[in-house]
Amino acid sequence: MTDTTVKGSGASKKKRGFFSSIGLFLAQVVQELKKVVSPTRRELVNYWLVVLAFVVIVMIVVGLLDTLFGQLSMWTFTRPAEQ
Repeated sequence: MTDTTVKGSGASKKKRGFFSSIGLFLAQVVQELKKVVSPTRRELVNYWLVVLAFVVIVMIVVGLLDTLFGQLSMWTFTRPAEQ
């Protein structure tokens, strides 16, 4: 934090102007962006494969549950054929 005042201390907090607050915000954004580390190509491919595998697993689970509940509702709400 670049502000020198500390919460809870006896010092009064200095009121910033509108444009000064925007400038401070943008400076802090730039400082945080300098800390960002881009993944390597290998890491990126690994992350992509993990996400793809997770999505495929979720699709299979949802498809199986859809089939199960569809069959259950058909069995529950349809009449048996009269003979």
